Amino acid sequence: MLQRKVLFWSIVTALGGFLFGFDTAVISGAEKAIQQLWHLSAVEHGLTISIALIGTVLGAMFGGIPSDRLGRRQTLRWIAVLYLVSAVGAALAPAWIPFMIFRFLGGLGVGASSVTAPLYISEISPARSRGKLVGLFQFNIVFGILVAYLSNYLLANMGAHSWRLMLGVQAVPAVAFLLFLFRVPESPRWLLLHGRLDEGRDVLRIIGPESVDADVAAILASQSQAAQQSASLFDSQYRTPVLLAIAFAFFNQVSGINAIIYYAPRIFEMTGLGQGAALLSSAGIGLVNFIFTLLGVNLIDRFGRRTLMLVGSVGLIITLGLVARAFYSQQFNGYTVPVLLFCYIAFFAFSQGAVIWVFISEIFPNAVRAKGQSLGSSTHWVMATVIAFTFPYFAERLGGGHTFAFFCGMMVLQLIFVWRFMPETKGSSLEQVEKTLVTH
Repeated sequence: MLQRKVLFWSIVTALGGFLFGFDTAVISGAEKAIQQLWHLSAVEHGLTISIALIGTVLGAMFGGIPSDRLGRRQTLRWIAVLYLVSAVGAALAPAWIPFMIFRFLGGLGVGASSVTAPLYISEISPARSRGKLVGLFQFNIVFGILVAYLSNYLLANMGAHSWRLMLGVQAVPAVAFLLFLFRVPESPRWLLLHGRLDEGRDVLRIIGPESVDADVAAILASQSQAAQQSASLFDSQYRTPVLLAIAFAFFNQVSGINAIIYYAPRIFEMTGLGQGAALLSSAGIGLVNFIFTLLGVNLIDRFGRRTLMLVGSVGLIITLGLVARAFYSQQFNGYTVPVLLFCYIAFFAFSQGAVIWVFISEIFPNAVRAKGQSLGSSTHWVMATVIAFTFPYFAERLGGGHTFAFFCGMMVLQLIFVWRFMPETKGSSLEQVEKTLVTH
């Protein structure tokens, strides 16, 4: 019964991931109608699609501030409001500029959600199941993407204003997210760190009644050590978790994942597939991503974060190397490249996709966890923007062979990084992880 409460809190918070995925993908069904309605130039159209991504970067950079000052739960409520206002506002926008403003607000919600939701779930999860529970966030991202594609398909023939319905339907899960958050308690670690000892102890008693006294003592001891030292994230004592978070987020994106998801039809056309590539890429890649993220989330606490990353890195190296070879030789043999890219998506979803938000949420001490999560998330989104914007240029100038060879080389470096430097956090409390990674 007690564990059901923790699962319920985690599922509710992970709805932020669902809205994250839905908001990111839903624009794909509306962008052509929007361009025609407001007669947008190529530059204006590009800005319209990317404005949410700009908001995402800013939301990730500054999402840790309200998480520390207002609390994790209150910040999540404001994120839900951002999603709701963005959905309704974009759907009803009378002109291009208001539309851009509302899409930007949605991007802020996505960025802040990628900081606060994993952070909250990691702080309310028992150590033995923390990977699976935080992994619900990533699972909900890919589930949200799938639902957005399905929703766009079902609403596509609803008339001239079907694009407004596509964007507006997001208000339904946003309202549900906001209402359910009123049944979720504040993070016990945030409560204890802000002097609200009785409230924090009550929440910890629900999470793990057999260890509540030990948990409170460990959290307060961590707070006492932190109070004696610098609260700056970039203090020398936090060097290891900072470098781990930056490296992890960096490798996540130089794998080429966003380039492949965003530009899959273009890549398939480069292999000569032609028509039907868009349907093949969006449906096939979305489904594979969903299935193997679910697999990774279910295995992360059994085999550990590091094991999933080692297996995934080897798989990414092999698949990217074979794609590069196909482009160099120009021997595509029908669906060879799409099949290889589906395998690539499977290895990525099973490893990086399932692990990233879990690992970054675990490696920082209580006192700077929100700042650390913000650092990892903003690094991820900045690199996502760079890769998404530069891929078409480099693919055209260098060709598919060199481009995928670069991604393959980066995954070789990731394998070395995981093998030599990535610690295993499976089964350890957040305070135990802190003792391992932080120099007091």
